[in-house]
Amino acid sequence: MKKREIKILLVDDEPDILEIVSYNLSLEGYRVITAENGIEAIKKAKKEHPQLIILDVMMPEMDGIETCEQIRRLPDLSDTIIMFLTARGEDYSQVAGFEAGADDYVTKPIKPKVLVSKVKALLRRIKDEESTDSIVKIGSLVINREEYKISLKGEDIALPRKEFELLSLLATKPGKVFKREEILDKVWGNEVVVGGRTIDVHIRKLREKIGDKCFKTVKGVGYKFVD
Repeated sequence: MKKREIKILLVDDEPDILEIVSYNLSLEGYRVITAENGIEAIKKAKKEHPQLIILDVMMPEMDGIETCEQIRRLPDLSDTIIMFLTARGEDYSQVAGFEAGADDYVTKPIKPKVLVSKVKALLRRIKDEESTDSIVKIGSLVINREEYKISLKGEDIALPRKEFELLSLLATKPGKVFKREEILDKVWGNEVVVGGRTIDVHIRKLREKIGDKCFKTVKGVGYKFVD
């Protein structure tokens, strides 16, 4: 059976990074498209519809944060995974990246083999979601995992991938308190290192879109979905 082509858009203004990362990803069979700034990245993303976009933060013309925000506004790219690969390791930069809609945030330098393993882990989640055909209905909220769609009171709501995965996890068992460690493991995976603040950011976003009363914080433990 022929392997489905996976396209990755790599965006960085450093030629060495583009060359090294492209080479290592190509060895794994991925088709790599490159861009040197945010404006070029958005044009190529619209044309190519990549499954994964790897973004630098500090770039000329348009930085990675703004690029991520603009891509997340495009309906055709709502299910595209976005990973930041940057030398900016400050907490506020990571929070800004996740608030912009990123699925992962990786700091340079990183060994090519480690980066490839992270890419594989992120792309595996696409396969896992494609193999799930369940539909979750809670009141006026409908979550269609197979089609990657959410509707509330009959109106479609577009969610970035990690917000979708987090909502889907909590909504599968309304009333159950999901511990932070479990959320990190099931939504972000063991291979992705993120902090508890990342969960808080995504919950805040979901409260704004789905409704504040749907999510309850259990102090010192985690979160639960309230029917």
